[in-house]
Amino acid sequence: MKRTGRKGSYHFGDLRSALVGAAVELAGRGGPSAVTVRAAARRVGVTPTAAYRHFTNHGQLLCVAKEQAQRSLFGAMSAALATLEPGTHGVTRLNAAGRGYIAFAMSEPGLFRTAFCDTADDEERDSPAFDLLSELLDELVEVGFTDPTHRPNAEMAAWSTVHGLASLVLDRAGIDAVTREQTITDTLAAIERCFATGPNATGYHSR
Repeated sequence: MKRTGRKGSYHFGDLRSALVGAAVELAGRGGPSAVTVRAAARRVGVTPTAAYRHFTNHGQLLCVAKEQAQRSLFGAMSAALATLEPGTHGVTRLNAAGRGYIAFAMSEPGLFRTAFCDTADDEERDSPAFDLLSELLDELVEVGFTDPTHRPNAEMAAWSTVHGLASLVLDRAGIDAVTREQTITDTLAAIERCFATGPNATGYHSR
């Protein structure tokens, strides 16, 4: 990061980026409640007054941290998909994305909670992770695994189930690894069965 003059003096635009980075670090360590303008200013090494020129209140900074956390979640899901061979069936891809989602929650609990926190400045924003889920569900229809009539609003069924499981895994930190893995496997399989309504899903329920 470029600085000019004394410590804490930044080129125009650099300070805002530094504050965003600090907010993300704070969120990663302590969740959304740890993100404040003053805390970010301290972490960067500037006065709160300088920080408030870029973010006039806590809500604005938290919104930016939330957006970054959402992008990190998308990155985790995308990374899980990238481990698969080209042409992998949509069911396997949906499963991998779900595992990426849960793995992110387990490895980055602070960012995971920040990605879904309420903020005073909240408004409807694009969610890359949600868009990715939509694409995966469209794939299931395209390959005949899911009946097109069952496609509308399918995102909420899949999302709420995986998100609920991820939250439970975080809250039950003492659960042993074997039980946790089996629970994840069983839950993701249940989601797949729910979408196995198309002509090319014949026999899937009997597996």
